[in-house]
Amino acid sequence: MNNIPIEIITRIIDLKKQLQKASYAYYVLDNPIMEDSVYDQLYRELLTLENQYPSLITPDSPTQRVGDKLSNQFSSIPHNIPLYSLDNAFNFAELKEWENRWQRQLNNVPEFAYVCELKIDGSAIALTYENGILVRGLTRGDGVTGEDITNNLRTIRSIPLRLQIDNPPEVLEVRGEAFLPLDEFTRINEEREKLGENLFANPRNATAGTLRQLDPNIVSARKLQFFAYNAHILPENNNLDTQEQVLKYLTEIGFLVNPNYQVFNNLQAVKKYLDYWEKNRHNLPYMTDGVVIKINSFSLQNQLGFTQKFPRWAIALKYPAEEVPTVVERIIVNVGRTGAVTPMAIMKPVQLAGTTVQRATLHNGDRVRELDIRVGDTVTIRKAGEIIPEVIEVLTELRPENTQPFQMPTHCPECNSPLVKPEAEAILRCVNTSCPAILRGNLIHWASRDAMDIRGLGEKIIISLMEYRLVNSIADLYKLTPFQLVDLDRMGEKLAQKLIQAIQESKKQPFARVLYGLGIRYVGQVNAKILAENFENIDNLAKATQEELESVYGIGGEIANAVFLWFKVPENQKLISELQTLNFSLAIDTKNKQTNQQLFNKTFVLTGTLPTLKREEAKQIIESAGGKVTSSISKKTDFVVVGEKAGSKLEKAQKLGIKTITEEDLLALVK
Repeated sequence: MNNIPIEIITRIIDLKKQLQKASYAYYVLDNPIMEDSVYDQLYRELLTLENQYPSLITPDSPTQRVGDKLSNQFSSIPHNIPLYSLDNAFNFAELKEWENRWQRQLNNVPEFAYVCELKIDGSAIALTYENGILVRGLTRGDGVTGEDITNNLRTIRSIPLRLQIDNPPEVLEVRGEAFLPLDEFTRINEEREKLGENLFANPRNATAGTLRQLDPNIVSARKLQFFAYNAHILPENNNLDTQEQVLKYLTEIGFLVNPNYQVFNNLQAVKKYLDYWEKNRHNLPYMTDGVVIKINSFSLQNQLGFTQKFPRWAIALKYPAEEVPTVVERIIVNVGRTGAVTPMAIMKPVQLAGTTVQRATLHNGDRVRELDIRVGDTVTIRKAGEIIPEVIEVLTELRPENTQPFQMPTHCPECNSPLVKPEAEAILRCVNTSCPAILRGNLIHWASRDAMDIRGLGEKIIISLMEYRLVNSIADLYKLTPFQLVDLDRMGEKLAQKLIQAIQESKKQPFARVLYGLGIRYVGQVNAKILAENFENIDNLAKATQEELESVYGIGGEIANAVFLWFKVPENQKLISELQTLNFSLAIDTKNKQTNQQLFNKTFVLTGTLPTLKREEAKQIIESAGGKVTSSISKKTDFVVVGEKAGSKLEKAQKLGIKTITEEDLLALVK
């Protein structure tokens, strides 16, 4: 004990407290305080530390339990057969390690099979049937003892009160998952919102809360469902040899079994199943949080047996976490192309939604103060809109001693100019138009795929150009020569020539793209197209009053004000003049606008890889012909353009009866 670092001892104590607090909130109060994925990560961290320092394992550690405390609202009854939880894997490598473990125990079995079942995100239930009649239904509880909620379970229509079999076994134990379909979850929350009640955080939380209602009428009104996935029969009545046979048997005697299970002979085949459902699970009418992989043979299962907490013959592979905990190592601020100063947490790298994440946005100073985030804090992060990682919570119970609150800067970290906070905004801004960070951001945006699409002009090269003082504005890009670029890091003569050619080619981009590339605040791709179509050239747009701008459908007061003010800045007027001198396309082709509208008011969705067109090229063809491209299919979609390896969008289009076309069909439509 004397050799164990004090910070390790403190961390273990804090982790145990936090996990016990979370378990109590979840199992006893029916009021979860953290996502399962966050609990799992903290639990694994504790388990890892305890494995490294076994002398620190105590009987009260969450790692030493099968389950957690029970509520005292229902009768507690021992399970006839313990309801074990499952060990978890979080990637295919961990799944392979699990296979290696059980194979070593059985001296490498040559022939075996796996049954893969979707892991339904609900509440585990144990049902007891005597002579075919439902006599008891228990929650999982702590795995050894559960709560008797038989009256509530009787209201679930997919749980048979009598088995559909002439000669039922004397005693049958059925295990399964009670869950709330997504449409019913939405309906319940809408109803609760109207009544001013707290909304359920997710369907799993709603299911747990519903099952433990004291009034069965409330349970009945919420229309829970139940998927059965296991059965235990007295040996003298049992002629089932595999998990697959059990699933078929459950269907025959009247249970609803999830239809998406499959049997595979090796892990590589299992991986294809995992990959498919990771992409397609969001199309299901219920929530899933992973896949359960079981050895099919009961003979092999019996040989493998159980650990203290888990069956050795089954494992749950969890989908990439939506929320995970990690530790803040530094807090920095970034200055963007609009001068916005954004605080950023630099963290211990962690896997989040399938990618490694080390940075997360803190949005602004107000959010920093609200979180009270500090270096050394354990935080929960998620991907905002499934794209940008953000910090959503600080776990203050795990905070180390002597941490200091983070203070936002008063001066720009790039140019040292005083920062300002405009009225009605939460963001600090650098207003120095010569700030290197603003120029760098403008150049990166200008060269981006949706703007001028200058291939090869990435952030690293832009930084080099600025360090060598070769570029001080967007227009300077078009004055560069191959000779100037040769000395840049890893450039060389051929790459220099290729980059110059790409820069010059970008002058052919249409007016709307140039307008978007200018980086005017609030002007995105759609607004840029609206402005280009309504004002037709840069001179008309520059002369427009704020009232004229606001009169355009789709251009609100905020956008109009930003555009109006942008054209009043002398540096921006100079840039436009230089772009005109460089022969940029700063007007739309009015003749083409009038004649090329074959797809007017038609909505398209693109899916899969097209034979010759890139996704952006197909989108440009559709939009230039008056059509609209959206990312998701709805009843308003007119056409789905299908390429190779089309995914769930093709299936959805077929279900909704939406017309699917090929790239060739699309090109024929715009001839």
